[in-house]
Amino acid sequence: MFDPVPTARPAGATALRRSKALLSPWSRFSLLVAVLLAAASTMLLFEPQRLLASGWPEQLTGGGAAMLFGLAYGALTVAFVPRPLLNLAAGALFGTQTGLAAALAGTVLGAGVSFMLGRVLGQDALRTLLRGKVLTAADGVLSRHGFRSVLALRLFPGIPFAAANYCAATSRMGYPPFLLATGIGSIPNTAAYVIAGSEAASPTSPLFLAATGFIVVSGIGGALVAWRKRHRLGRNTPDN
Repeated sequence: MFDPVPTARPAGATALRRSKALLSPWSRFSLLVAVLLAAASTMLLFEPQRLLASGWPEQLTGGGAAMLFGLAYGALTVAFVPRPLLNLAAGALFGTQTGLAAALAGTVLGAGVSFMLGRVLGQDALRTLLRGKVLTAADGVLSRHGFRSVLALRLFPGIPFAAANYCAATSRMGYPPFLLATGIGSIPNTAAYVIAGSEAASPTSPLFLAATGFIVVSGIGGALVAWRKRHRLGRNTPDN
């Protein structure tokens, strides 16, 4: 006789469904992509490479300037600014010792932020996207031998810095070994670029030539190590 009145959906159930959608792996991954695109766009507009041409603001000097540079360095690496450029700038602006300290601090900071973003926002979705034998093998290596593996990645930079950070974030590796291995393993290559930047005005000096030679040799060595690792992972991992 009377049409049944539609039952209203509980407000709590609707809010729960919305929260699940917002917290889903793909929603978090979309947020990660949006954050990284915004950061990269901001850096393109800011043009941090101008530091090499125009120098550091004159009113910023001493330890405070180096600390600020380290913070900026970390943010710039998250935005995919190449570390060699930043290392050269650190040496040119602050000299070898202070420049190396600022660059290493920024390296660890940037790696930690990238690792955290990848772990919190992108791990589940990235593991779904990158399913396969290579990811399975990399996950196994990083989970069992995380410190040693990341140390090798930093010592032989055959894999881009940002790619290594997000690859480690998709694994089950912990924060402390990742950060410690990053700090220790980044010292030789970072020092070479910082020295080259500090000695750029004297390109025939022994320090500049030694630093440049180390950069070339480590780059070739890193490419060879990355190539061998890739083929070894492909051979030793069973097909899915």
